[in-house]
This record gives sequence, C-alpha cells and structure tokens, in this order.
Amino acid sequence: MTIRQLVLTILACSGLGRAFAQQEVMVSQYMFNQLFLNPAYAGSHPYMSSSLLHRAQWLRIEGAPQTSMMAIDAPLMKGKMGAGLSIVHDQIGVSRDLDIAGHYAYHIRVNGTSKLAFGLRAGISLYSARLSDLTYWDANDQVFQANISNKPVGKFGFGMYWYDERSYVGVSIPTIYAADGQITMNAGSALDHYFTQHYYLHAGKVFPINESIDLKPSTMLKFTPNAPAEADVNLNLLYRERIWVGVGYRTGDAVVGMLEYQVTPQLRVGYAYDMTTSRLNNYTNGSHEVMLGMDFGKEPIRIKSPRYF
Repeated sequence: MTIRQLVLTILACSGLGRAFAQQEVMVSQYMFNQLFLNPAYAGSHPYMSSSLLHRAQWLRIEGAPQTSMMAIDAPLMKGKMGAGLSIVHDQIGVSRDLDIAGHYAYHIRVNGTSKLAFGLRAGISLYSARLSDLTYWDANDQVFQANISNKPVGKFGFGMYWYDERSYVGVSIPTIYAADGQITMNAGSALDHYFTQHYYLHAGKVFPINESIDLKPSTMLKFTPNAPAEADVNLNLLYRERIWVGVGYRTGDAVVGMLEYQVTPQLRVGYAYDMTTSRLNNYTNGSHEVMLGMDFGKEPIRIKSPRYF
C-alpha cells in the first residue's frame, strides 16, 4: 500500500475523501487576498498589504483539516513589480505541511485603467506524517516502518492576473513542480509525485448600485487531475464602503456566509461560516474561518476606494 492509497483509505473511512485533494490552500475568503492562489497578485495594490487567516474545517470530525496562514505583499519599482511572502501551516489527519514561499510579479500596463501581471512562486514545504499513530493490519508494510519528519520539498508555481480598479481575472498553477522525491521514496518508489498540480481560474467584478451599496460577484474554478472539478460562486454586498456581507456556494460541499468589517482604512476583520451540504453534514457542525487584514502605507486621503479584492 502506498502513502497515497493509505491516505485515501483513511479519509474514505472517516468521511473525508474530499480532503485528500486539498494539498493547496482552500479558504472561503480567498477574494480578499489572493496571493495564496496566484503569485501574480503580488503588488496589485499601491501599498503594502498583509493578512492572517485561520480555518477550522469540518468541526467534530477527528483529523479534519486545520489551516493557518500569513501573507504579505507590496509593489516595487513604482508598481511595475510586486513581491510577496506567504506562510501556510496545513494539518490533515496524521499529516502536516509547513509551506513557506516567495512570490514575484511583473506588471504591464494594458491601457489607462488596467494591468496584466505575470507571477512566479518559489518555496519550500516541510512535510511530516505520524504514521505510527495509525491503526493498521500489516505490521510488515514498509509504509509504516518510520514516521516522516520535516521532509523538505521544493515547490515552484506560476500565475497570470489581469485587473483594474473594479474587476480581475486570474489563472494560476501554484505548484507546477514539486521536488518530492524523498516522500515518494518513503512510499517504496510507487509514486512519481506525491504533490499534484492544481489549476485555478478566478474572476470578480464590482458593480456600484448607488452611493451606499456595491455588489461584488466572484467565482473560482478549481481542477485537479483524477478528482472532480469544483467551483466557488460568491456574491458580496458592500455597504457604505465599510461592511461586506456575502453568500457563496461551493459545488458538492457547502453554502458559505461571509461578513467583513473595515474597522479603519488600514484594518479589516472578516469571518466565514461554511454549512456543509454533502453527507458529511450528518457528522459535522460546518467550518469556521477568521481573518485579520492590515494595509501599510495606505493614505486615507490619497486612496479613497475600499479594498475590493
């Protein structure tokens, strides 16, 4: 039995089959900081921006995903370039992954109001798995002979991001290549690669309704080889440029409610609740997600518009 087969078996038995495909970050408030999805997002605002986020997924289910992340990015060379840093700690079952990545983007002005950015991502993941914590039948199976502890995996990704003040379209592959040979060797060389490629297409636009209300629909399509495609469809309402209220739907998974408050021009806080719609609904109270965002160097007088994306 390979590690991949092992994880699939464990997750299927516990009702968490969807979690295996979750090697990349899955959050509900992705539209408020997309650096985790697309390196070309780095530097897309005229000021330094950061965010902290924690997601507790599928409460009451043992071994369910727990994700904590930090991201910061800033423009360089008067907006011609952007750079960013992201740190993500992901825990699913007996496995843990600490991902640290640098992001670089080059922005090209398309016309007077929009830009097209090309981004690169390079980083390292420290992967661990406590295989000794598992209950298994074959004591001689080589997969269980030793735990995996902080195995370094180099990762590289790419993305493109077109945007203007009120809209965006992006495509990305956060992990084009992962140097995960040490992990596959632990599986008896049965796998070509443990980490798989994830493809993202994301887009959104803001529609002003009146002086007090703006509507922001957004969507994200996710595709992973050998797994069903997934789509997130969201609609957020912005009231008086201070309060975001939104709903979303993740195909085959959950209905999402979101709330974000712009405390000051520099500080914002957000919360999302996922109500599971799959058969897991019989075993979980859903998922909770909290976010804290801080913008540095954003002058309220010079930059009046809220952070739409």
